[in-house]
Amino acid sequence: MGGSHEDAAEAVTSHFTVDGLKLMSDAFEGNSPQEVLRWALGRFRGGVALACSFGAEDVALVDMISKIDPSAKIFCLDTGTLFPETYELMERVVDRYNVRLLRAVPAITMADQARLYGDELWKLRPDLCCQIRKVQPLVTMLGALDAWITGIRREQAPTRANGGVVEWDCKFGLVKVNPLARWTDADVWKYIAENDVPYNLLHDRGYPSIGCRYCTRPVDPGEVPRAGRWPGSAKTECGLHL
Repeated sequence: MGGSHEDAAEAVTSHFTVDGLKLMSDAFEGNSPQEVLRWALGRFRGGVALACSFGAEDVALVDMISKIDPSAKIFCLDTGTLFPETYELMERVVDRYNVRLLRAVPAITMADQARLYGDELWKLRPDLCCQIRKVQPLVTMLGALDAWITGIRREQAPTRANGGVVEWDCKFGLVKVNPLARWTDADVWKYIAENDVPYNLLHDRGYPSIGCRYCTRPVDPGEVPRAGRWPGSAKTECGLHL
């Protein structure tokens, strides 16, 4: 293990080390997501936030967090190209849980992006489009935090199969908390049904994973859940969780 990442982790997380976070993550394997959230929200207080994409996992986490600490920070990456159903769900969640939703927006508009890089950048250079509209706004948002909470699950994709419940995020330089890492798709939907959690109606129309409207299609029977993201390319991640 390189010393630089460990040094950075130790500085930001007040005496935590990468190895220490790994041990903590292993210890959390037997804990519920709510117990992990209580630890994260208490340990980092105002220095932690949930990154909410308004997928099924994230609305479940909003529901859990609202019952633990209604004042906890929640933000979304508003690319300006989300589905109408996603924007509608944002309003429902804000009204239901009375949360103050922070929106991280790109530095340039879609019109400016087209002028600078050409039309339909998401087709020509999808990684650059994600960098502009997702990664850079996330970097800005995370810059004021010591930890972030995500809804990623190991079952979602091979790129997420080794995700820890708690881990050091080498890319963004802070602690990453994944309370649902161990959960299955069935676990998520059981929680949503039992707690009457509002969810994106696109999930009922064949969209297990929902991103920007230009880069997401319904998934056919037998396909992996993220097959509908960036169709026609080998891309499976926007760059937030690599």
